[in-house]
Amino acid sequence: MDRAKDKRIAIVGLSTEGQDAVKFFLSYGCDIICADRRSKETLFSEYPELQTLPVRFSLGSSYLSCLPDVDIIVRTPGMILTTPELLEAKKRGKEITSVTKLFFELCSAPIIGVTGTKGKGTTSTLIYEMLKATGKTVYVGGNVGKPLLSMVDRIQDDQWVVLELSSFQLEDLTQSPTIAVVLKITQDHLSNYDPLATNYHVSREAYVDAKKQIVSHQQPADSAVFNADDPTSFSFSKETPATPYFYGKNTGLDAYITNNEVFLKIGNNRHSVGKRSELKLLGAHNLENVAAAALCAHIVGIPFDIIRNIAQTFPGLPHRLEKIGEKNKVTYINDSFSTTPETTIAALESFDNPIILILGGSEKGSDFSQMGKTIAQRPVKKVIVVGQMTERIKKALKEGGFQKDMVTGLVTMHDMVKEAQKQARPGDVVLLSPACASFDLFKNYKERGKQFSYEVSLL
Repeated sequence: MDRAKDKRIAIVGLSTEGQDAVKFFLSYGCDIICADRRSKETLFSEYPELQTLPVRFSLGSSYLSCLPDVDIIVRTPGMILTTPELLEAKKRGKEITSVTKLFFELCSAPIIGVTGTKGKGTTSTLIYEMLKATGKTVYVGGNVGKPLLSMVDRIQDDQWVVLELSSFQLEDLTQSPTIAVVLKITQDHLSNYDPLATNYHVSREAYVDAKKQIVSHQQPADSAVFNADDPTSFSFSKETPATPYFYGKNTGLDAYITNNEVFLKIGNNRHSVGKRSELKLLGAHNLENVAAAALCAHIVGIPFDIIRNIAQTFPGLPHRLEKIGEKNKVTYINDSFSTTPETTIAALESFDNPIILILGGSEKGSDFSQMGKTIAQRPVKKVIVVGQMTERIKKALKEGGFQKDMVTGLVTMHDMVKEAQKQARPGDVVLLSPACASFDLFKNYKERGKQFSYEVSLL
C-alpha cells in the first residue's frame, strides 16, 4: 500500500480488528497513533501486548483530538460516520477508511460476502467449510474467524475469502463481493447500547441502505444469492448487475425448503441437501442458512456430495443454539448470542420438549410483546428473568398469557443455572436465550455463554 508509506495513521478503536490494522500499517513503517476512548489502565489490562508496540496513544474522553494531525483515519465500525470529528477531518481532506474497505481494495482473491440481520456467522462458516473440504485455501473473516487485513499480502488470487459483513462494515464500501449472499433482513442497530460503540442507524431505511452496499458495486460477471421470501433481500436483486440466484420455500427456486428438507437444483434435477432431522444444526430457521450456503457453494463449483456432507455434519458456532451437554437426562443449550426477541423466538421453536428458559439482560431497544406470546404458547414450564429488562419482560409475559413459574432477581450465572436445575426433569431443556444485550451483568455475550457452560459443567 504505497500511499501509506511515510504517512501518519490514526487507528480509531482498538478492538481485535483495530489491533490487526496496527500490525498491517506497522509493516509499512507508518507513524501510528492508536485512538480509543478507554483509559490507559483499562485498555492495557485487557490488551497488555499493546504496550510493546512502537506506536503512540490518544486515549480517554479526548481520544479524537489527534485526528487533525494525521493523514489517514482508519475508523472502527463502531463509530458513526457523522461523528463531528470525522466530518471535520473529511472537510480538511483527510482520507477516512475502515479495515473492511481497505481489505476489499487490497485483496486479490475473490470474496464471498454474507450479510443479513441474523444467520450471517453460521452461513459464512458453512460456506467456508464447504470450500475448505475441496482442498482449496480459504480464509474466513469479518465478524467470524480472524482479522485478515494484516494477512492480505499473502492471500493469492487463486484462493477464496469468506466475509461475514455487518451493516456497519458495509456502509462505506465502494466495492462489493464477487459473490454476495443476502439473508433475511429484519431490523437491528437502530439504537446502540454497547458502551464501547457509538454507531447506529437513524432509521430502518438507513440500515437497509448500508446493507445494500453488498451488491451496489458488483460487476456483471459477479453472482448474488437472495432470500426470495424476504421482501428486503429480494429487492436487492434489482440493485445489482450480477447474476441473481434465489432460495426460499418455492419449489421453483434455485434452492428451496419444503417439509423441513433443503433441496438444491442442479440442472433439471433436484438433490436433497438434508432433512432437519439429518442436520446437527438445531432449529428450523437454520434450514434457510443451509440453503443459502449450499447455493453459494454450488455457484463456486463445489461438488454436491461435499455440500451435502458438510451441511449434515456442521455442528454450528459457539453460543448459537449450542448443545453444552446432558446432565441427568436434561439437555442444556447455550444460545447466548441471542440478543433480540426474534432470535429467542426461533430458539423456542427449535424444541418440543419442556423448556426452562433463562432470558433478560440490558437494553437494546426491543419490543418483547411477540416473544411474550410465544413463550406462553410454547412448552415453557419456567422462566428465569434477569437484568435491566426484567420489568419489561415480565409485563410482556403477563400480557402474552404466560401463567407458569417465573423467577427474578438473580444476578450471577451460578444462581441462574442452579435455579434452572431445581425444576428440571429428565427430557427437559434448559435454554439460555437472553433476547437482550449482556452489558449489565456480563462483559459481552461470549462471556455470558462461557459462564453458562462453566456452571453447567459443575452440575
